[in-house]
Amino acid sequence: MRLKLIPESTSFDFFKRWKLWLGISAVMIIVGFASFALQGLNYGIDFRGGTTIRTESTTAIDVGAYRDALQPLELGDVSISEVFDPTFEEDQHVAMVRIQAQDDGEAISGEQIEEINRALDTVAPGIKFVSVESVGPKVSGELVQTAVIAVALAIGAVLIYIWLRFEWQFALGAVAALVHDVVLTIGVFSELQIKFDLAIIAALLTIVGYSLNDTVVVFDRVRENLRRYKKKPLAEVLNISINETLSRTMMTSVTTLLALVSLYVLGGDVIRGFVFAMIWGVIIGTYSSIFVASTILLWLGVKRDWTKPTNTTGNQFANIDA
Repeated sequence: MRLKLIPESTSFDFFKRWKLWLGISAVMIIVGFASFALQGLNYGIDFRGGTTIRTESTTAIDVGAYRDALQPLELGDVSISEVFDPTFEEDQHVAMVRIQAQDDGEAISGEQIEEINRALDTVAPGIKFVSVESVGPKVSGELVQTAVIAVALAIGAVLIYIWLRFEWQFALGAVAALVHDVVLTIGVFSELQIKFDLAIIAALLTIVGYSLNDTVVVFDRVRENLRRYKKKPLAEVLNISINETLSRTMMTSVTTLLALVSLYVLGGDVIRGFVFAMIWGVIIGTYSSIFVASTILLWLGVKRDWTKPTNTTGNQFANIDA
């Protein structure tokens, strides 16, 4: 017997309470903006600046023990990760220790480096500091700017792709859903004050791709049904299309969440922020594909018959199938 999260044939009315769903989204967006304005994001070392120390020892690395040893030094945000490389020898264990910029300067002082060395030597005797590098506020500011540009370019590329594949109404609906997902993800990181670093930017770009995939599946079925049911109201066609793809959408989301939850529980602190962003993004991306993108499309209206040429809707690339 096959596992079915959703029956193959459903007839849910997704637009009966569309004001409620969009109202929930609007409230979450307002809360996210308010949180961002009042307390901002809890930037990690990538965006705040700091010092990176590459360590090497002959004993196995225990990230928890390293963190406990550095805790009494009160250095602020400390990130510790083990480096794996097939060229390393059996007794060669390398770790990266990243420490946020201190209040009195861009980098930690020489005395603090000595304190860190002594503290880590208690858990890894004979530990060596292979390299010590600092990232100043100018470089971290450039990383913030680059991250914003990356997300904006990704959303812009989606706008062009959907426009060429479908119609401009579909493109605006898809982009509205993507902006909705990105804003709510940033908002929840601001509200919960979870560390925001380059890994979260990677998660945002992954969320954009995941949400777009869900939206395109729904829109593809909408376009097919618009040709099939030329006399039905647009809202009814949208409901039919979402119901027909609902089983696939839910199965994809649930199986993805199973893997992500496992990573969140078992993956450790290093990737926990990234995985949390992905879990939230999958949930909110599935929601926006069904409610936000389709509602925007319903508001804008759409061409009903692609067999007849028109000069007012879409463009010459509207019938291209990727």
